Amino acid sequence: MAAKAEISWKRVTEDGAKLQVYVQRVKREWKFFHRAKRFDNWMPVAEPPLEDWLELLDAVQRLITRRRYMPDDEEFLRRQIRERFPDAGV
Repeated sequence: MAAKAEISWKRVTEDGAKLQVYVQRVKREWKFFHRAKRFDNWMPVAEPPLEDWLELLDAVQRLITRRRYMPDDEEFLRRQIRERFPDAGV
């Protein structure tokens, strides 16, 4: 699963388990995947938590300075987060 517009990071779940998160951009849609260990299969995530959306926003902001994404992408992503999580204050 190697795409040009991919972003990934690691996080710890509420249970204390480590989780690898991978996000792929397909047109104007973000597709989230996760796995527990390196050689596990990537599992699609239908409803990613707010924590993952905020981590994606941070990564996109950093990649804008490297010219991999446009500022419009950040605003579109912020709009998506506000639609899904109105109380997030993004």
